[in-house]
Amino acid sequence: MRPDSHARTMLPIPDRPAPTLTTYDAKDPDTAFPPIEPLLPPAGAPNVLVILLDDVGFGASSAFGGPCSTPTGERLAAGGLRYNRFHTTALCAPTRQALLTGRNHHSVGMGSITETATSAPGNSSVRPNTKAPLAMTLKLNGYSTAQFGKCHEVPVWQSSPMGPFDAWPSGGGGFETFYGFIGGENNQWDPALYEGTTPVEPPATPEEGYHLTEDLADHAVSWIRQQKALMPDKPFFVYFAPGATHAPHHVPKEWADKYAGAFDDGWDVQRERTFARQKELGVIPADAELTARHDEIPAWEDMPDELKPVLARQMEVYAGFLEHVDHHVGRLVDTLDDLGILDDTLVYYIIGDNGASAEGTLNGAFNEMANFNGMAALETPEFLVSKIDELGSPSSYNHYAVGWAWAMNSPLQWTKQIASHWGGTRNGTILHWPHGIPDGGGLRSQFTHVIDVAPTVLEAAGLPEPAMVNGVQQSPMEGTSMLYTFAEPDTPERHDLQYFEMFGNRGIYHKGWSAVTKHRTPWILVGGVVPAFDDDVWELYDGSVDFSQAHDLAAEHPDLLAKLQRLWLIEATKYNVLPIDDRTSERLEPSMAGRPTLLRGTSQLFFAGMGRLSENSVISMKNRSYSVTAEIDVPAAGAHGVLIAQGGRFGGWSVWVREGRLTYTYNVLGIQEFTITADEPLPAGKHQARMEFAYDGGGLAKGGDVTLFYDGTSVGSGRVGATQPMIFSADETTDIGYESGTTVSSAYEARTSRFTGKIHWVQLDVGTDDHDHFIDPEERLRIAMARQ
Repeated sequence: MRPDSHARTMLPIPDRPAPTLTTYDAKDPDTAFPPIEPLLPPAGAPNVLVILLDDVGFGASSAFGGPCSTPTGERLAAGGLRYNRFHTTALCAPTRQALLTGRNHHSVGMGSITETATSAPGNSSVRPNTKAPLAMTLKLNGYSTAQFGKCHEVPVWQSSPMGPFDAWPSGGGGFETFYGFIGGENNQWDPALYEGTTPVEPPATPEEGYHLTEDLADHAVSWIRQQKALMPDKPFFVYFAPGATHAPHHVPKEWADKYAGAFDDGWDVQRERTFARQKELGVIPADAELTARHDEIPAWEDMPDELKPVLARQMEVYAGFLEHVDHHVGRLVDTLDDLGILDDTLVYYIIGDNGASAEGTLNGAFNEMANFNGMAALETPEFLVSKIDELGSPSSYNHYAVGWAWAMNSPLQWTKQIASHWGGTRNGTILHWPHGIPDGGGLRSQFTHVIDVAPTVLEAAGLPEPAMVNGVQQSPMEGTSMLYTFAEPDTPERHDLQYFEMFGNRGIYHKGWSAVTKHRTPWILVGGVVPAFDDDVWELYDGSVDFSQAHDLAAEHPDLLAKLQRLWLIEATKYNVLPIDDRTSERLEPSMAGRPTLLRGTSQLFFAGMGRLSENSVISMKNRSYSVTAEIDVPAAGAHGVLIAQGGRFGGWSVWVREGRLTYTYNVLGIQEFTITADEPLPAGKHQARMEFAYDGGGLAKGGDVTLFYDGTSVGSGRVGATQPMIFSADETTDIGYESGTTVSSAYEARTSRFTGKIHWVQLDVGTDDHDHFIDPEERLRIAMARQ
């Protein structure tokens, strides 16, 4: 085998042309040049497929003893290795950035999700250029690279259609191909998609059988086939990150119906069943104990009897959702098998980017945005009962109850967001690589972490960590390659020190011992009281004999606990964890958080065709008065359609023209819809249409009075009884002249909502005293710019 001659520690690899005789005439017999050879990684470098599911607890999948059937996971485990002590960060964006860089999440600025970024280095959501992503390293070494699915690593002020795209997968992320969505979650039936950095619409509708997971798998399968057809000698790196099983739990009804009646006994019983099955499979030690239910989590028997059928259906839908995504992961695996490359592909199947999510309230949610707005009380038990048959369907934006999240983390304590305990951070993981793993079907129990993925891939590919990427000196990766575990099941672990922190929940692992403290409860978003950090109560566990953290030994070993607390502080200082930040609403407001914003002032100008604008790309009009003015041309036959719409079916507002009349619709969480329509139609010709909303004041989520105007003359008025105070949607956007995604008003459909006249401009003004009801076209631009 010819030795690799590339200087791969400096990327891009510098061109070093070999000196040759230079002739005058190309026909000269002495004219000779070495052949042009495409850049390839070292011989034997495998294809790499990293699959990362979303919000799946350790005890959910059947591959790790759970109730949700995952035959693809079982198939890969039978030919590969299960890891029962693989860890994540307790939250999605931090885990993803850690996976993609091989560094701790605070080291790459992702101390929490992008929406709560601050100016502190560990929480900025900005990846330093000294920590290049794995995909970039592989691409610059000759790999083909592609990502399909979720990207939650883009700073919110860079998420508009204008970028910048340094943090986007196909921008600075190192992926030559990207098809998926930007953000923390998406409607599985009607997602906001990007191809590269270009917004695209789903290829079909829910009525036509569309589902995001299937679409992502279609694109991934097609890309892999094409890559091997055109570049069979070149290995690929595919990162498949579907939105499943993050809320909303959307799945075709037949998949949920497969589990009818399976969860009628409730989460306490399910947890015991899972625990027994985990021992039967051997995925937990024989002496592992089932941890107790904490007081904050209600017992199944204490839930209202009339609500139990709804709760059981929530879990049926979730189980179907997980089996559904596993099925489509199986299509990727089948593709590798059909192409004859499965044995040559290193497959990571990471079943969850954190523990199961407890963000769905104690009763679960038909629209999870209710809880994020502090309005979960609107979803009464009676309301939830009335919606049981819609759970998982396009009309829902659902999440299951806290008790199910706890059960899906069996046998561990707590849930997603709680980085202190393994319930938030331990995820079943499977590695499959027949050419690199000698004993398929084995179990590995060495402590491992998501930051170990990148160094494992590089070692498997025979590639060094780069010292320089794009002219920037790189800091070392902080993870440890897992390759040493492949051949020796009992070899001592090499990753024996790891800190954890999320929203003040924190812990430290060191040589078998873990010291942890839970600081806040994730489902208490409004009204909760958290202690001072120095008042947090720490616990101590001996992992060598206590797999599930069932026995707190803090009282027996106070000196060891103090030592580990000090070690946490040292690691926290090293990796930019400090200052610890447990704030909530303050981190959502950019000026208070100290992060940049695209928007300043009280006015924003839009033009027809602008769209796919996230809430961070539009001035917030929540909890205050505002107005929308549009200059339009109305055809002689009248006009119809959207002038501007923000949000969609599950919360938002729209100024639109209905049967020729100016209309304003405000949709509160898909539960209440207020519509005010002008008394007369818009006349033909060029006119200004205006809506003014006068907020009641006196707190958050209040209502207000609406007045409609044509050319400054009042033509109608009405009342909005309530509003959403914090967020309309995690995935729906603002569009001008049309509406993408689901529609704010139930009276029209997105595909028929395009405005039939001409829009010259639309202006949004917030919190102003401008009551002229008409904007002088000559002054419009000057006023708008002055207010910025």
